[in-house]
Amino acid sequence: MPDAFTVLWTHDTCRALRKEGRVGERPPVAFGGVHTSLPAWSGARPGDEVYAVHVNRCEVFVVSRLRVLDTERNDCCGAAPATWRDPAFPGHQDWWMLGTGGCGATPVHVDATPVTFDTRVPGEVLHRLAWRNRRGRTRGLKYLVDGRLEHSVSLQGFYRLTPGSADELAAVVDAAAPHDVRPAGRFG
Repeated sequence: MPDAFTVLWTHDTCRALRKEGRVGERPPVAFGGVHTSLPAWSGARPGDEVYAVHVNRCEVFVVSRLRVLDTERNDCCGAAPATWRDPAFPGHQDWWMLGTGGCGATPVHVDATPVTFDTRVPGEVLHRLAWRNRRGRTRGLKYLVDGRLEHSVSLQGFYRLTPGSADELAAVVDAAAPHDVRPAGRFG
């Protein structure tokens, strides 16, 4: 059974997505890495879903739901750099804000919903969200007051959702997405 995760996209990432005109477009790739400059997508496998979230003014938004296709360098990535000055993934320069230049970046090819900044996660859902670690321990959000997230520290990183929480986020995204823009598969 596929797992589901959350990854926090920072203000800088989201600002760049807007500035570069990526709102309404589907990212074909995201990047993980071994350095703290990028989230480590090491737990994600093909078929898993990842909810890219953003916190703005104490509210949490799902920016895109991404289904992992593979975690390999493919032809679409472009030629591997010959020197350190060469771009790491020239085929994905349009999506540079998702980490093409990150230290130790590795591509994660995805089937994603369009980037949007208006899919708010309701406060009552935030109170129920839970993540589980490899040992099976669960945790909820810290710094949640009256349905508002006062500090985003408990979302920073790449975390595995509990199955119930994955279903709740899926319902939020499905309710917000027009039927003609959903990708095939579980999203549809």
